[in-house]
Amino acid sequence: MGVLATAFAAVLLLGLTVSGGAATAGRTAAPASSLRLAHTLVTRAHLTTGAVPAAARAACGSNGLVCLSVPVPLDRTGQVPGTIALHVEELPWPTGTSKGTIFLIAGGPGQGSAHTFGLGTASADQLYQFLFPGYTLVAYDDRGTGDSGLIDCPALQIANTESTERSAAAACGAQLGTSAGFYSTADHADDLEAVRQALGVDQIALYGVSYGTKLAMAYALAYPAHVSRILLDSVLPTDLADSYSSNVLRSLPTTVQTLCTGGLCNGAQLGSDVVALANAYAAKPLVGKVPQPRGRAKTERVDGLELLSVVLDSDLNPGLAAELPGVLHAARLGNTQPLLRLAQLHDVGSQESSIDLSFGLYAATVCRDGPFPWQPETPIADRSAILSAALAALPAGTLGPFGTWAASFGNADFCLDWPTPTGGATLGTGPLPNVPMLAVSGGYDMRTPTAGAASVVAQFPQGHLVVVPGVGHSTVTADPSGCAANAVRTWMLGGTPSATCPRRPPLVRPVAALPPAGTAAPKRPAPPRTTLAYVRSALQEAQALWLMTSGLAGDTELLPGTFGGSMIATPRSFRLVNYADTRGVTLNGTLTLTGSGPPVVFQGTVTVGGAGAAPGLLGVKGASVAGTLGGVAVR
Repeated sequence: MGVLATAFAAVLLLGLTVSGGAATAGRTAAPASSLRLAHTLVTRAHLTTGAVPAAARAACGSNGLVCLSVPVPLDRTGQVPGTIALHVEELPWPTGTSKGTIFLIAGGPGQGSAHTFGLGTASADQLYQFLFPGYTLVAYDDRGTGDSGLIDCPALQIANTESTERSAAAACGAQLGTSAGFYSTADHADDLEAVRQALGVDQIALYGVSYGTKLAMAYALAYPAHVSRILLDSVLPTDLADSYSSNVLRSLPTTVQTLCTGGLCNGAQLGSDVVALANAYAAKPLVGKVPQPRGRAKTERVDGLELLSVVLDSDLNPGLAAELPGVLHAARLGNTQPLLRLAQLHDVGSQESSIDLSFGLYAATVCRDGPFPWQPETPIADRSAILSAALAALPAGTLGPFGTWAASFGNADFCLDWPTPTGGATLGTGPLPNVPMLAVSGGYDMRTPTAGAASVVAQFPQGHLVVVPGVGHSTVTADPSGCAANAVRTWMLGGTPSATCPRRPPLVRPVAALPPAGTAAPKRPAPPRTTLAYVRSALQEAQALWLMTSGLAGDTELLPGTFGGSMIATPRSFRLVNYADTRGVTLNGTLTLTGSGPPVVFQGTVTVGGAGAAPGLLGVKGASVAGTLGGVAVR
């Protein structure tokens, strides 16, 4: 029991952090826009024109971790010279004879697996050795990621609008030059085979997460004889002939509504709010100012794509998910300030360094893979007209309840100006190996919907699907209950896990409603019980904000209140300083985490003030809020 508890503690410790930077099937917005196209290609430091000898295994970390370098040709046809040295990490099973070797394959594309999985650290080793008992663990950085010729295009890392992403991607591709066409999923699959050969093992097990599932499947199609078993978490099928993310758009409203299962949102129609607001802001973007804890307010712009990005990323961040019902319904009723603040926090929190997630490699892979409505050699100048015609010809309902504007959520628009060839890369023809196969899917996973996982499982005679309700993307490490981890371990040991995990309460209850907001500060205090309702709503929202930021990242953050003031969030507490979620109602006080739940429990006191409040002092312990407001006892 001690081993299980410790392993699940590692899941809690690692899971939300790993998934938060993880594995995306569709595009995710980078943090802030910039027009400065200054590119640095670390790739050039790793490319050579001659052969690079493979290094022997050498100790490179604790717990027996060894590393080696595996050279692979940039272009396997030999027409373009150059070699990339793949950084490989191997962690042997510490006791007895190993049952085999399993490759850990991260997502993106753009995450280096060695960098992401962090083998050689006690918490990571404990987690993955629990999941894969008896196996030697291998993780390597794909070409263009981590320590394997990292592609670093700074402008693309920070672009967060449709136009800046497209132009930054085009500039990144131009900077890559003749190497731009050699980062397809097929190239990555051939690299995986080169690593297998370098390690001297005949058959390998594959554990892929998000895009890593597509790469695992691509390898299985190209090299079926060398696959012993396949585990896919958050499944991205290889055969999606879709450059618009239409599968995501069609399922998103229904999936996001599952956040409210069991009456958690007090009847809020979250899916309907998403559809109405996204289409409205696509026609006329929302623009407004967000107060900052220090300095002047910052202008924020929310269009349809930005709103969809915020909603999509909630499947990686349960705090962001908890914010959605109240924030989006308030926006639909005219109180848009909470949404402006949430979008700004989302953009800032979406920042990724290229070592963590290379957007340059992302572009190089998806723009070479396709498919697109144009041919690979179509000149850039001709593609826009072809894309417009293809969108006009889409059957009704292809993009779900969203207008054609939402097609830009996919990669066709993103890759419109990528250097030729664009699209057209093909994978191995198979057949897929008849081996044990397990897929794990989160019921709240919007970027790789469960329907895709089911379609892949159906291709394997020994396929089995496990669905985890209420959990989002990168499911195995994002499930705080440990059910998904137990399912994987059971399967690795030869058992058959249950097809569905029990639905667990969320770490923070979704914010069901936020108070209405007038255009000016109130002229008189609200009655005590109305004030109490405002305070309870603000405290619930503050807990969601804590979970969205430092509750996951383990950092100390200074965050703005919706209408002013600030929150100082730490991993174990948050302090409110004139924090205002309602005009004219301010909260001051510190709440400390006293129970990890679910749901989490905070305890402390808050002082209530402001022109719109009945002033007073309240004690808080979990869901209980009691004290005195305006001289009246309330609870």
